[in-house]
Amino acid sequence: MNTVVEIIRHLAEQTGFANLTPGNFVMILVALIFLYLAIVKEYEPLLLVPISFGMLLVNLFPDIMSDTGLLHYFYLLDEWSILPSLIFLGVGALTDFGPLIANPMSFLLGAAAQFGIYSAYFLAIFMGFNDKAAAAISIIGGADGPTSIFLAGKLGQTGLMGPIAVAAYSYMSLVPIIQPPIMKLLTTEEERKIKMEQLRPVTKTERILFPIVVTIIVCLILPTTAPLVGMLMLGNLFRESGVVKQLSETASNALMYIVVIILGTSVGATTSAEAFLNMDTIKIVILGLVAFAVGTGAGVLFGKLMCKVTGGKVNPLIGSAGVSAVPMAARVSQKVGSEADPSNFLLMHAMGPNVAGVIGTAVAAGTFMAIFGVK
Repeated sequence: MNTVVEIIRHLAEQTGFANLTPGNFVMILVALIFLYLAIVKEYEPLLLVPISFGMLLVNLFPDIMSDTGLLHYFYLLDEWSILPSLIFLGVGALTDFGPLIANPMSFLLGAAAQFGIYSAYFLAIFMGFNDKAAAAISIIGGADGPTSIFLAGKLGQTGLMGPIAVAAYSYMSLVPIIQPPIMKLLTTEEERKIKMEQLRPVTKTERILFPIVVTIIVCLILPTTAPLVGMLMLGNLFRESGVVKQLSETASNALMYIVVIILGTSVGATTSAEAFLNMDTIKIVILGLVAFAVGTGAGVLFGKLMCKVTGGKVNPLIGSAGVSAVPMAARVSQKVGSEADPSNFLLMHAMGPNVAGVIGTAVAAGTFMAIFGVK
């Protein structure tokens, strides 16, 4: 009889119920909310489904992130900056840089949106984080998950990588909710109705030269950006050269999706209750939101300035796309513009600042690495 009782007790101790804490229940609820947003509301499901499922797994079975657990090995690829760089390769192969080439002034809008990063950096220091932690947190303002992971790893902030990555990807997914109120607050209805002239055609030669020239210039000025900018431009060169169709298709489809699965699930699995439910995480989430809001606002305000300088030829809404959430932020610019005037078509104009924002966020990360002497 004692043996039977002992067996039952032992089996009960091995169930997940025996080890669940109140914090685990909170994180499981958060994971389920994220899954709802991803599946029912379709808020960037490619990102939120693996992240939220990883969050669910680690709070049901914490050992899955132990030194011998499956997702631990996935996570090592994040720490080693391999997966973020491969994501940039896929983004480059997917993205049309034509709007940026056709309107180089878009670089200014992309640069303006990075103001959110630097403002969040100083705010993070004010809130008690050290310099490197503040830099890793502030990059959330670029709404760029891979760059956030990349910089956190390079600056040795692996302890904060989970909350930083989840915050960055969450804000990327919530772009359609967060940005429109800020855009409408900072613009008038007349400004939102501004129609922009059609972009000039971009030649194939320009498209091929652009990734090569950008790589040379940016990597000579900031060599630390080479893993991100280099992979972004290599992917785009695959796309535009026309001679490596197989590589372009692989980078933008099969490889991209494999990396998203591994990266998203491993990032989600860093959000155990013990690691995530603390005051630092709350601060990071707040700082990320502030950085993202400031970046969006700065882009719109600079767009208003360009509107005045050009005599009303620039719709300020495209400035909000200067954050590097490609192509979600550009779609939001289009949506808000079409709400003011259904015949207004801003998508391609917004893609210029959007692509510039990707480059700008990578440059911001490289700048922080150069400041702290990290290679």
